[in-house]
Amino acid sequence: MRLDMKKILLNLLGIVIGSFIYACGISLFLDPNNLAPGGLIGIAVILNRIFKIETGTLFFLLNIPVVLLGWWKFGTRFIASTFFAVVINSVFTNYTARFGVVTTDPLIASLAGSILVGVGIGLVFRCGATTGGTDIIIKILRLKYKHLKTGYLFLMTDLVIVAVSGLVFRDFNIIMYAFIAVIVSGWVMDYVLYGSDEAKMIYVISDKADQIAERILDEIDVGATFLRGQGAYTGNDKKVILCVVKKNQAPTLEEIVKQEDKAAFLIISSANEIYGEGYKNILKEKL
Repeated sequence: MRLDMKKILLNLLGIVIGSFIYACGISLFLDPNNLAPGGLIGIAVILNRIFKIETGTLFFLLNIPVVLLGWWKFGTRFIASTFFAVVINSVFTNYTARFGVVTTDPLIASLAGSILVGVGIGLVFRCGATTGGTDIIIKILRLKYKHLKTGYLFLMTDLVIVAVSGLVFRDFNIIMYAFIAVIVSGWVMDYVLYGSDEAKMIYVISDKADQIAERILDEIDVGATFLRGQGAYTGNDKKVILCVVKKNQAPTLEEIVKQEDKAAFLIISSANEIYGEGYKNILKEKL
């Protein structure tokens, strides 16, 4: 019970911190420069210019039907944390707006604001909630299309909203800066969600597979697996080493192979989704 309570409190703290970072990106950089970042917050920025209602308040009102949809799809526990995030986001967005714009340079505003938005959304997602709006819709889409990353789905929906904002602001430059903000925030959010666990998957075909594998285990301290292979031309049986290493470890492994067997056949490819010890937990829900 004590561990569960600690986890809940840590998640709530993470939601508050993520929401504050998100709100700073909106109120201090994007909103005052007419940069609609996509999502319901982007719609709120557009409507703010029409109805003169605070952006945070509009964000909250727009979220009511979407939160109800999320409650129907995901249940009370998930939507409770999301509703908490929506309320905190709305309050922080209105509050931080009082400090005024940090910069009027649209390029700096789009970059700084999108980085803060991406980090904020990523933190909230990692704490088991969303910032509301299209986040909930995207989470529903992820249930069906698991192969699509969250950042990619955000990009698609946000581009539509940014395009609509162009009709309101009638400024081509602003649209382009908003596109930059959307792309950067999506990339940053993917980094926060998935981390920098991109690695290299390496196959080594060599007559000295045992020596190479021993050095990989001792010097790089990563696991390796022997696969059975057979030369199509010679018909000779061969051991094939399969190994996954961090990007910065790949050059060391290459050097080991060169030193042990200059005639070795080496295949190196990128691995973006890795589950197991030292990487992602396969039992953890995919964000």
